[in-house]
Amino acid sequence: MAAKLLISCILSLFLTFFFKPSNAAYNVIDLGAKSDGETDSTQAFLKAWAAACSSVKASTIYVPTGRYLIKNIVFRGPCKNKIAIQIKGTIVAPTDYHVIGKTGNWILFVQVDRVSVIGGTLDAQGAGFWACRKSGQNCPVGSRSITFDWASNVMISGLTSINSQLIHLAINSCKNVIVRNVKLIAPDESPNTDGIHIQSSTGVTITGSIMQTGDDCISIGPGTRNLYMSSIKCGPGHGVSIGSLGWGVNEDGVENVTLTNSRFTGSDNGVRIKSWARPSNSFVRNVLFQNIIMKNVQNPILIDQNYCPHNQCPHQASGVKISQVTYRNIQGTSATAEAVTFDCSPGNPCRGIILQDIKLTYMNKAAATSSCKNIGGMSSGVLMPESCLYEG
Repeated sequence: MAAKLLISCILSLFLTFFFKPSNAAYNVIDLGAKSDGETDSTQAFLKAWAAACSSVKASTIYVPTGRYLIKNIVFRGPCKNKIAIQIKGTIVAPTDYHVIGKTGNWILFVQVDRVSVIGGTLDAQGAGFWACRKSGQNCPVGSRSITFDWASNVMISGLTSINSQLIHLAINSCKNVIVRNVKLIAPDESPNTDGIHIQSSTGVTITGSIMQTGDDCISIGPGTRNLYMSSIKCGPGHGVSIGSLGWGVNEDGVENVTLTNSRFTGSDNGVRIKSWARPSNSFVRNVLFQNIIMKNVQNPILIDQNYCPHNQCPHQASGVKISQVTYRNIQGTSATAEAVTFDCSPGNPCRGIILQDIKLTYMNKAAATSSCKNIGGMSSGVLMPESCLYEG
């Protein structure tokens, strides 16, 4: 009996390892895509997705070297098994910015689970759209380069995105997303080209990534929870920003956010929390910014609860409650004399703010200053500039 059981186990292992069903593989070239950068390959990509999504086996979609012209495209789930999209080449948008700029999204994933996007380059060719925006003409709404809506268990690894019309990578209403080793690049004067925007999502991890943009390197919107960011290189750009929050009265908040072991170079801001000066039930709590290097950053540490771009100022007290925010081991140089600015709400003062081991200089001198309004917390360790926090 024991011998039969042993043979059965060996046979089972043999079948598992040597006769395991292979993954399904779909090459976009085989389905009609052209790698010349001029022929519309949208339908070939959709065919590859339809085949992979309906496969009961785990699937891989291959995009070989070359340039592939893609118009607006939606990869919709749910699918029957996991899908890996392996990109060796470059996916390009049409040069006419109107083509992809009408819908808000260039490449959109909806309700997918266990999808990974690995390698490759996205080039949205956004220069014409930026020029339209700057000229004040009647422009289309513009498109994010790659968006995930209502997705779970997603990985984006080794992807490069350049010249996005708007946000490079948007993560909306998602769970368990890993973003690693991505490069998101647009000129510093390109409007609203945020690197990554996260909103209404839980369990997002961003590591080892480079962001050089015309807006926030990472923007963190309402409903973001359990966000971990590490080894980020930001600049140029507007820094890592929580917000803007508080435009709506019943807006969700942001909590459990960590940024660590990162570097900011020449950015307009470093670590920033911003909210509109108007009534709201929103909040920011349990945030840690630690082990960060600033190099010639205009506002290295900033809380702005009177956020007012383009002179759209509500002139009220922000209802957003900011609490339990820690700044630890932040060093480097400020491009402005005031390196630390806390402009909190008079109606809802910031509480539980902690400064620990801050060393920020201005013009290579210990001459930087700090400013505090409506804030309570505590300070410890080396503090340059001198802390303006009061205990509370």
